[in-house]
Amino acid sequence: MPEPLEIKPLEQLPLDELVACHECDLLMRKPILQHGEKALCSRCGYELYAHRYNVVNRSLALVLTALLLFIPANFMPIMRLHLLGQTSDDTVWSGVLGLYNSEMRGVAIVVFLCSMAIPLTKLLCQLAVLLSIRLNVGRSRGLLFYRIYHHLKDWGMLEVYFMGVLVAIVKLVDLAELTVGLGLFCFISLLLVQVWLEVVMSPHQIWSALSGEDLHAGD
Repeated sequence: MPEPLEIKPLEQLPLDELVACHECDLLMRKPILQHGEKALCSRCGYELYAHRYNVVNRSLALVLTALLLFIPANFMPIMRLHLLGQTSDDTVWSGVLGLYNSEMRGVAIVVFLCSMAIPLTKLLCQLAVLLSIRLNVGRSRGLLFYRIYHHLKDWGMLEVYFMGVLVAIVKLVDLAELTVGLGLFCFISLLLVQVWLEVVMSPHQIWSALSGEDLHAGD
């Protein structure tokens, strides 16, 4: 007769075989996933992680797209305002300068950091991480850049700035002649690409690839 299979309690399993739910803290045995599968918490249904197809190459394409959109999104006119015979083109950068020149320097610095500096730093960190995996060089530095990215993740607030732009457009549309600029479409595209990037760039697969556990994350 075959010997009965011994099932170890969770506390006796190695840490790399366990996973904890981020929502309800349930500790579970880490499942082995195939391409396209997702691991869900058995208690609350939260998505623990997913094994997506071609993560590195798809994420790299999105990062490069976001970097190409970054300059026009911040320096091309978001809207053109015609009021009392005067015309002004407003960009994200001109908004920062306007706040700074209006003695609101603290607000100007916060807007600059959250709408320009930090989003750009996040994209550059993601680019460095993906290149270290794609080219299989400097993965220890890739780990450092990915940690920096996670620390900055909640500070890039493009969606908050976008809501501010929408509020300004709604309030000004009855007061002056308003024309939407190409910069607004670039800004919206940048925001959507970054959201898509957050979905595609599976943290579980990126951490595994950087640590050498998953050498086929780009497949």
